[in-house]
Amino acid sequence: MSKADKLQTLAAYAYAHRGLHDAQVPENSLSAFRGAIAKGLGIECDVRKSSDGRAMVFHDKDLERLTGRSGAMGQRSVGDLTSIALTGSEETIPTLRDTLDLVAGQVPLLLEIKIDGTRPVEALCRAVRRDLEGYRGPVAVMSFDVRVPQWFAAREPDLPAGLVLTEQNARTLIASLALRHAASRTKADFLALDIRDLPSKISAKALAQGKPLFTWTVRNAEQVETAQQAGAMPILEAAGVAAWEAAS
Repeated sequence: MSKADKLQTLAAYAYAHRGLHDAQVPENSLSAFRGAIAKGLGIECDVRKSSDGRAMVFHDKDLERLTGRSGAMGQRSVGDLTSIALTGSEETIPTLRDTLDLVAGQVPLLLEIKIDGTRPVEALCRAVRRDLEGYRGPVAVMSFDVRVPQWFAAREPDLPAGLVLTEQNARTLIASLALRHAASRTKADFLALDIRDLPSKISAKALAQGKPLFTWTVRNAEQVETAQQAGAMPILEAAGVAAWEAAS
């Protein structure tokens, strides 16, 4: 399948933000991913690196919010992390490989590669690439860090790679111009934009260039309508899921 066909498949779906989670089902858990699959939603999830170089599905830099444990998740080994329960459940932190085995191509995946500050991207990108070897389902990687889509463009050119952007922290003219430059110059196949920024010059230019657009985090009917009017597929959470189903 060509990259264009892969992008078309990815852009045909709305996505569950960190899986279909709620007060009983933890975010970025295998149960949350099963819920998304059951509803026919694509899955957006976050990927970080364990201390021994494995790709783990987890959002935060620190363990506290999601597990009640102290310390940085990146300082724990894969064996430690997969034994830690997610708060309020019997679920544990999944590896990316566990996630891929569960999804098995049933719905598309958007993998957000989490890089803190200016830390090197190579080790986590390599870990993700290693786990994706042989995976045949629709999948893409994306990140706030422009180095991630650049890394994959150079080494895995057939894998769709996108840039995640928000203008909420770019209120000065210089910061706004820097974001627009990143959006237009980086080797990104698609953009994932903050719903609070839509519509925008960045989204309009991306559409004119033929790049698929996704938008996060869509939590209500008004935001679903904003996403549709901007030509972006929503990454949904909470009441946004029901609103999307009602609008589709």
